Amino acid sequence: MPTVLIADDDPVMRMLLTAIVSADAELTLVGAAADTDEAIALAAQHAPDVVLLDVEMPGGGGLRAAREIKQAKPTTRVLALSAHDTDEARQAMDAAGADGYVVKGAPPDAVAQALRGET
Repeated sequence: MPTVLIADDDPVMRMLLTAIVSADAELTLVGAAADTDEAIALAAQHAPDVVLLDVEMPGGGGLRAAREIKQAKPTTRVLALSAHDTDEARQAMDAAGADGYVVKGAPPDAVAQALRGET
């Protein structure tokens, strides 16, 4: 059962993502961060299997968080989360070490599948 850390500076988005993870019997939520520093600290503390990172957060955003999380634990799957589905955004997160990309507004089932590694 994959453990999941979510990170988004929007409290409503954090609540929605928490609900998606909590509703899936195959996922276990270990934390929800509101900014980049908190995401990095919670990842170090909980060593989640997968981290869903908002690309644009205070403190350096998903780019910085992805780099630092992957450097500390290369086996952690990092998924970028963004409202912007552009090649430029995807390439930047790929370069930072992201393993996948989830577009905000995707159906809850699609988000859960991405977290489970099924997409």
